[in-house]
Amino acid sequence: MDIDTTLLEAEDRMSTSVDYFQRELRGMRTGRATTALLEYVKVDYYGSSTDLRELAAINVADATTLLVKPFDPSSKTEIVKAIESAGIGVRAMAEGPAVRVSVPAPSSDRRKQLITQVKKASEDSKVVIRNERRDANKAIDAMLADKKAGVTEDQAESAKESMDELTKKYTKKIDEFLEKKITEIEEV
Repeated sequence: MDIDTTLLEAEDRMSTSVDYFQRELRGMRTGRATTALLEYVKVDYYGSSTDLRELAAINVADATTLLVKPFDPSSKTEIVKAIESAGIGVRAMAEGPAVRVSVPAPSSDRRKQLITQVKKASEDSKVVIRNERRDANKAIDAMLADKKAGVTEDQAESAKESMDELTKKYTKKIDEFLEKKITEIEEV
């Protein structure tokens, strides 16, 4: 493995960590209705556990309401049960051919919990990024120590500086998503 490959792989893993953090944030309930709240709810559909998004169209009706339109109308009761038992703090009601999901605004205590949860998730993602930097730096040091690799001191130092820049870049992205989510939680 060479230095460029090490840097590219580390950057790829850092990017994956940021993407995971974004997905995690989308699934956190803030009091505003978003389709991401229900995408991964599992529904017992003919004996198999299936994602709700595969069984129904999920739309935002208004700021606090989602409308779930099952592709198979007979699955409506199972969908209501799955949403109610998902533990995401929403209420589901069968209404005609669809299911209406009410997303209540969180209490101030719940908002504080959510902010703490978001901050913890951001710190976990930052730890992953810093670990990637550490692992890449170890690999660079190993290449420097292995004379067959042909890596000079200057190349190793330059690569480590690049790793530091990547770490700052992805940590900054996480901080931006964190601030945006905290603002969203507080303004509801």
